Amino acid sequence: MLGIYNYTVVLTYFGMLAAFTGITYAIHGDIHTALICLMISGFCDMLDGKIASTKKDRTFRERRFGVQIDSLSDLICFGTLPAVIVYTAAQGSDSSFYISGLYLLCALIRLAWFNVDEEERQERETGSREVYYGLPVTSSALIIPALFGFGRLHSWPLHLLGPAALTLMGAAFLTPFRLKKPAILGKIGMVLCGGAELILLFAGMDL
Repeated sequence: MLGIYNYTVVLTYFGMLAAFTGITYAIHGDIHTALICLMISGFCDMLDGKIASTKKDRTFRERRFGVQIDSLSDLICFGTLPAVIVYTAAQGSDSSFYISGLYLLCALIRLAWFNVDEEERQERETGSREVYYGLPVTSSALIIPALFGFGRLHSWPLHLLGPAALTLMGAAFLTPFRLKKPAILGKIGMVLCGGAELILLFAGMDL
């Protein structure tokens, strides 16, 4: 069969399937479950690169495949799923349709550019990336659940704030500012933030 099927890509595949599950829930109006699926995808993405790096004998093709499959999965997890969540929460308004589409386009452009940049980097040096340029699309796994968690809890106008957040994030995806890749303490902090967001989401379920 075409493709790679060892343990280095299992979390990437699982994260994509979680995102697809979230898309189906969002389409049917279950925003809370869709947000949880988004966070699961974010957790998988946070760990998949570290797990892949433990396999020291990866071939050149396996490394190239890892770069491509990660970005393709990210487009579904952190591009399509957040866009569908916001579009559904805004009750399918015309403005949310256009903004969600532009957000998805920004995510697509950023991920394609990242693939090119990462392949060139791997030809020049070994080891993992230390700096990102622009906001990583994976940040949506923290930003969108936090927005909806606080929004439901405090009765914010999410039909307006959701599209506004996508607009800012889409612009940040393509803005080439330097952002240091989080180390172990940063990842622990993100996990703790994710746990707090889960509490927020469940606190706002009945509101």
